[in-house]
Amino acid sequence: MNLDNCPRCGRLYLKNVMEMCQVCVKELEYQYEICVKYLRENKGTNIQELSDATEISIKEITRFIREGRISIANAPNMMYPCEVCGTLIREGHMCDNCRTRLRKDLTNAAQESAAAKAAKKDQTGAYRAIDKQRD
Repeated sequence: MNLDNCPRCGRLYLKNVMEMCQVCVKELEYQYEICVKYLRENKGTNIQELSDATEISIKEITRFIREGRISIANAPNMMYPCEVCGTLIREGHMCDNCRTRLRKDLTNAAQESAAAKAAKKDQTGAYRAIDKQRD
């Protein structure tokens, strides 16, 4: 049997696609329906207003948006926080600044790694030449 503890409530449950117990799945669906209903009635709302009005966490609302269950295409004020810095964004997981910084850091790390490998190769080559001369 594939049993696990629910990540939301800690109850023991039989593993399923949603990766949480049936009680939490039903609660999550109920929260989703509340969000959708509120957004239909208040099209110009933002994520903070939605969270305050429905008493559903911004984290859960963001999860609904990222899963594609809540569309923000027709909600011009609806944005969610960047996973790194918290700046409000409309697509992806990171804002442009964080994405640029990540690319720069990865490029620098790759260059440092290549430089370290080249330096190590130069050192091993020099030692080999010295060792050959000694023999």
